[in-house]
Amino acid sequence: MRMRKKHDLPQKTCQHCGLPFTWRKKWEKVWDEVKYCSDRCRSGRKAPGGAPTGGAA
Repeated sequence: MRMRKKHDLPQKTCQHCGLPFTWRKKWEKVWDEVKYCSDRCRSGRKAPGGAPTGGAA
């Protein structure tokens, strides 16, 4: 099996931040259910105005 180039992988747009993200191996079985690009977007912890929340990075 040949490896695919990154630009050949499927893409989606994050429902929280609106940025595009590409398929990852860990999402292989649940790709249809993936809606967010990261745990940060999934939890919706962005403070209003884009200010950091003061949590550990």
